[in-house]
Amino acid sequence: MHPVRVSIPTFRAETNSMEKGYTVFRIDVLMNGRQHAVEKRYSEFHALHKMLKKSIKPPEIPSKHVRNWVPKVLEQRRQGLELYLQTIIMENGVLPKIFLDFLNIRHFPSVPKTESCGSFDTESEESSKLSHQPVLLFLRDPYLLPTAHDAFSNVVIEGVVHGIFYPDLQPR
Repeated sequence: MHPVRVSIPTFRAETNSMEKGYTVFRIDVLMNGRQHAVEKRYSEFHALHKMLKKSIKPPEIPSKHVRNWVPKVLEQRRQGLELYLQTIIMENGVLPKIFLDFLNIRHFPSVPKTESCGSFDTESEESSKLSHQPVLLFLRDPYLLPTAHDAFSNVVIEGVVHGIFYPDLQPR
């Protein structure tokens, strides 16, 4: 069983005054026992397909142009898009980041079918590079005692330094 499962159970027509009507497809995503839904238009599937072609050989996507918007034709498109997503998952050992973003899935190295910051099982140089970002920033070295002209001395730092280096010295 794959850690990522998708289905497109429903679709709905949307209309607004700015543009002609379009169809929104609801994608149910199940990963590690958690389910969420994402709604996408066909144009978003088409954009995903174009971007996936740069990194993998994706399956065929249903035709962009639909002559009539009758429910039977839209149901065929729904089934085609569902098969498209499922085929991408089945045919790729590592899911591209763009695909995970499309499904609103976070990138965790613990999920074996995802491409994220690396895997501990592989020996490739690229997968062993992890990106790190600073968590805490100091404006000056926190391990140095404050200067003599500092209005408020740092009692905690002084206590730690005196406790480590001068354990026999009595506090002031």
